[in-house]
Amino acid sequence: MGALERLEKCAVVLNENLWQKGQGMAFPKNFVWGAAAASYQVEGGARDDGRGPSVWDMLCRKPGAIWNGQSGDVACDHYHRWREDVGIMKAIGLRAYRLSISWPRIMPDGTGQVNAKGLDFYDRLVDALLAAKVTPFVTLFHWDYPYALYCRGGWLNRCSADWYAEYATAVVARLGDRVRHWMTHNEPQCFVGLGHYDGRHAPGDKLGWAEILRIAHHAHLAHGKGVQAIRAASPGKCAVGQAPVGVVKIPASDSPRDIAAARREMFSVSGHSVWNNTWWMDPIFLGRYPADGLKQYAADMPRVEPGDMETIHQPLDFFGANIYNGVHVRAGKGGRPEVVPEPPGHALTAFKWPVTPEALYWGPRFFYERYKLPIYITENGLSSNDWPALDGRVHDPQRIDFTTRYLRELERAVRDGVDVRGYFHWSIMDNFEWAEGFKERFGLVHVDYVTQKRTLKDSAYWYKRVIATNGKALRA
Repeated sequence: MGALERLEKCAVVLNENLWQKGQGMAFPKNFVWGAAAASYQVEGGARDDGRGPSVWDMLCRKPGAIWNGQSGDVACDHYHRWREDVGIMKAIGLRAYRLSISWPRIMPDGTGQVNAKGLDFYDRLVDALLAAKVTPFVTLFHWDYPYALYCRGGWLNRCSADWYAEYATAVVARLGDRVRHWMTHNEPQCFVGLGHYDGRHAPGDKLGWAEILRIAHHAHLAHGKGVQAIRAASPGKCAVGQAPVGVVKIPASDSPRDIAAARREMFSVSGHSVWNNTWWMDPIFLGRYPADGLKQYAADMPRVEPGDMETIHQPLDFFGANIYNGVHVRAGKGGRPEVVPEPPGHALTAFKWPVTPEALYWGPRFFYERYKLPIYITENGLSSNDWPALDGRVHDPQRIDFTTRYLRELERAVRDGVDVRGYFHWSIMDNFEWAEGFKERFGLVHVDYVTQKRTLKDSAYWYKRVIATNGKALRA
């Protein structure tokens, strides 16, 4: 064993001993404990007060596209029940709420005329959150793209970046005096890949790879122009970031070789797949497309015009990542990364996603090393099979166990020097889970979609204790 390995082993032992004695580093004093949701998934009010249709409204009308033919027309009726929902957030003790704005609610045609009633809704919501001492973190685009713009070419049209900047300006001009935290896009891998390549999400297209790369480039441009618009329209200092999928690779062991292999795999591009990090993050945070991707995709690359990369590469204040699980990787022959399959009978969520708590250690660590920005976990959680019991309560021990395990790993990342500023549980309440309809329940709060009754689950009361103790309850 070399000197470096001995030092690392001693540090691990020391940290573990301190942890067991309750003397380990806690979450930072001002750590942001939050929960998240998205406009189309919770709001409903699909035709109220001048809102225009989105591509999700379009897809939900397609037979067989959504589980059991369901839609977000009503969803959780948050558009009408927002006061009750803010009260629930206050009761849980949330320090922040990550919400998204419905683009077609603000601009029914995607551009041009601004719908005052749409802005009024978010105006009231933001005021209520602030009154409840819940800080709003606002995502400008969480997939509900205006149908009117889809009919004009959507993300395939290079003008989409300017359309987005116009929309962003309208929102920030209205809310920026109170909202200080902004995210441009949620999970571009999903709305590009699932929406335009696989056809499983809105708009339900199955395009060629050249078109996918073109859409991705336009989404990057929209992000960059969106950041410029946010900063130009904000009357005061603001923090801007994004919330991509964090595709996490977990070392199969603590050996330096396995760690190096996992890091290498996590920041590589392979094949015609959107499920990587660097194609979506390097242009934004480093100002360039990754070399391995450029080599593979040379024949399909869209035209990158002069100034594009400078527009995309805007200064950002934080790195957001949605992390639910990861894949274990070891060093194979010559140090080449090899995926290690999960063992038979490994833990799965109700959505059949693997339970891999270490993803919330290695993901933030590797991202922080590469992009060197403060990190927010902008989504993490699980779908679980829970319902009101005979005693009237909703018992969800799996969610409590899952989140405890993940947050302990996130705390380990903090103790090891990763600048993690906050954590947003997905989600505040059960909601419309895209193509899965109302089948998957991710919420801290149970929603009866027939009566719209809200019931705090056991996990909500547990999370309240976690927040109140700034994470110390995770070791209780």
